[in-house]
Amino acid sequence: MKLDALVYCENEFGKIDGKTANGLVRKSDKYNIVGIIDSTKEGLDAGEYLDNKINEIPIFKSIDHALENLNNVPNYFIYGIAPLIPFLNKKQREVIFLAMKRGMNIINGLPEYFNDNPLYTDIAVKYGVTIQDVRKPPKLKKLHNFTGEIRDVNTPVVLIQGTDCAVGKRTTSLLLVDALKKEGIKAVFVATGQTGLLQGAKYGIAVDVLTSGYAAGEVENAILNAYKKEKPDIIIVEGQGALGHPAFTSSAAILRGAMPDAVILQHSPHRNRYSDYLNIPILSLEKEIEMIQIFSTSEVIAITINHEYMTNVELKRTIDNYELEYDIPTTDVLKYGCDKLEIALYEKFPKLRKEIELV
Repeated sequence: MKLDALVYCENEFGKIDGKTANGLVRKSDKYNIVGIIDSTKEGLDAGEYLDNKINEIPIFKSIDHALENLNNVPNYFIYGIAPLIPFLNKKQREVIFLAMKRGMNIINGLPEYFNDNPLYTDIAVKYGVTIQDVRKPPKLKKLHNFTGEIRDVNTPVVLIQGTDCAVGKRTTSLLLVDALKKEGIKAVFVATGQTGLLQGAKYGIAVDVLTSGYAAGEVENAILNAYKKEKPDIIIVEGQGALGHPAFTSSAAILRGAMPDAVILQHSPHRNRYSDYLNIPILSLEKEIEMIQIFSTSEVIAITINHEYMTNVELKRTIDNYELEYDIPTTDVLKYGCDKLEIALYEKFPKLRKEIELV
């Protein structure tokens, strides 16, 4: 049974740094999201604000405002902001302290581990609540080296890669998995970041906090676990960052560890500078595709678009232009669904069609 959770996302809901809260509003198999805290959007419906789809998740101005309007104190308080700077300032820490004082267990997706800091643990003990550091990696002795066993996986492994961070890779991954399941295909999602894990992914690990020597091995291990335990028809792996982005080595580790049979590339046409690194020009779509295919020897079989700052007319024109220029299916899964991606997968992996025929 899902447990109630309140998500903190002050001034960031619907923005890039609010991606954890954004993801939980769109899908959560693990928690029942009862509200978002963002005083700049107080009174709005979270689903309507994010995707023009009412989902009856209210946005509150503060913790106390939320508790005044909810029937019960939620079981969990999730810090839903994922900033570049990993450590909280004094004002932000006070938010966590207040949530614990109000009786909520803390779910922390930051690479600042609250359980390692007495400032947090002492208050947790005092008020009888727990702290979960989702992003904290396993002990060194429990980490996995890359073995090469991934080469024995007979199920298609498809990686949703991107041209930047926070561009929609996880959202596309999850929507594609749901679409394939509706067709009768047993699809499994492997998360590689904290938000996917918070959303309830059964398999995966936050790659960006792992030492480089184990990152590829942990990705491989997560895929192997999914393959052996679920016996799926296809495995969809969430990418991180971008291979061309100089700040993210996790992209390379995922490509190495997953050894994908195909790649779907998520792109935001209106970005010309990398997120959080506005002095660095973003690599062109053509160069990113070339880089991925050379680095991994995996074929990019489709492009998916993040429609931020785009009108519907501009989006449609961009899709048509990309399909003409790159000769591969292009779509925006939030606007148009996953039909084109499914067709691309059926063409790449004909056995998937047979799975549908057997249903």
